[in-house]
Amino acid sequence: RIEQFRVEPIVYRCGRVSSVGDGVVRVNGLPDRLYGELLEFDGGVYGMALDLEEDGVGAVLMDDADTVNVGDSVKGTGVVAEVPVGDELLGRVIDPIGRPLDGEPLSARAHLPCERPAPTIMQRRPVDKPLETGILAIDSMIPIGRGQRELIIGDRQTGKTSIAIDTIINQKNSDVICVYCAIGQKASSIAGIIETLKQTGAMEYSLVVASTASDSPAMQYLAPYAACAVAEGFMSKGRDVLVVYDDLSKHAVAYRTMSLLLHRPPGREAYPGDVFYLHSRLLERSACMSREFGGGSITAIPIIETMGGNISAYIPTNVISITDGQIYLETELFHSGVRPAVNTGLSVSRVGRAAQQKAMRRVSGTLRIELSQYREMAVFTSFGSDVDDSTKKMLSRGSTLTELLKQPKSSPYTLFEQVALLEAYRNGIFENAGAGIRKFAEDMLSFLRSSCASVENSVNTTGDLSDENEKRLLDSLKQFKESYANGEHQ
Repeated sequence: RIEQFRVEPIVYRCGRVSSVGDGVVRVNGLPDRLYGELLEFDGGVYGMALDLEEDGVGAVLMDDADTVNVGDSVKGTGVVAEVPVGDELLGRVIDPIGRPLDGEPLSARAHLPCERPAPTIMQRRPVDKPLETGILAIDSMIPIGRGQRELIIGDRQTGKTSIAIDTIINQKNSDVICVYCAIGQKASSIAGIIETLKQTGAMEYSLVVASTASDSPAMQYLAPYAACAVAEGFMSKGRDVLVVYDDLSKHAVAYRTMSLLLHRPPGREAYPGDVFYLHSRLLERSACMSREFGGGSITAIPIIETMGGNISAYIPTNVISITDGQIYLETELFHSGVRPAVNTGLSVSRVGRAAQQKAMRRVSGTLRIELSQYREMAVFTSFGSDVDDSTKKMLSRGSTLTELLKQPKSSPYTLFEQVALLEAYRNGIFENAGAGIRKFAEDMLSFLRSSCASVENSVNTTGDLSDENEKRLLDSLKQFKESYANGEHQ
């Protein structure tokens, strides 16, 4: 064994820090580096190579910059930023480079690079299976399919994150794994969201990738790519995954900060020229894979914050053009008590009814038209002009529908409950219910759970409403209305 032993030198090519400031480091030397490679500085601090020049490398620091000084040696690791993947991550909170933030050590068997090419067109199949949010306004009019990218857009404090969290909570009895990616948010807000997920039992099938507002711009930049790589780890096993990016406005700002510090030329609104590519290469990784490639899917719900309702700003228009539809939340609706504050006129799902259960398709046909007619007519009649009987009826039905679409936080509906509410609305069951439509609807649903248990089971398992079941449901609804009119349920 001694004769066979050979001493072979391992060559480490090192560079030297020539300047450091604002989390950006210039390194002299260090040839043959990769774009996005992790660099190791003295003191165990990591950085990421984002500028590859003839005479050196420009890098952004992942951690606190206080320990990096001019003259320190830097060596390349030979690996681009990677993140752990696999079932070990479920229920965990990690940072963008895979370090656990919840105290417990993490032992993952597999790792994937944060940046990966998107699946090709031939590896995909059309979106055909719904991803139910449990929110009546969305499932009935703006359906989301597994493998779709649906943007949630609106001003601050209009309930964007609440819709995303309710969607995660609603996946409890489905086989969907959820990844929540927090980008540049307050640590207290992220802790509150994690607590909500724990209390509702959603953490069992979810994980959180978090970079707080105090993290470096490089960590905030990396967070959504890391979350997408984790999701791809599950998708490669044929699983369905939901990823929420909260929010991509802060992601673009972090990238702008990095780019300006790296002295890249600014473009519109001081964002660098490749800010469109920043989000397109992330969102194109969401896909519904064909059966030969595992049949899994990644559904992306990016969130964008607008200023003063201006959806024609640079980043909102970019992301709207990349995604397959948007859910637009309006401040006026929110403050007038319509929550979720979804503006159904400006919201759209470009996958449409292909991603809707047959039962829902059957009962939600003309909702959007009725709601837009009601909103238009309500503006005219607010001036106090006299209206004829048909207009009165339209206004009455419109206000009933608006009331029905209101829904408290963290209380998603099952498919049967949504179908029952819309079936009751279509057949005028809510007429003469007065101001207590919410109470009427709750009592009606609890009555149906006992009187229509077989129909409920059939709708929730098959997703379809047969003619026979529709007749039985309608009979039960009429029976409830009569008993309610006689004061039995009040």
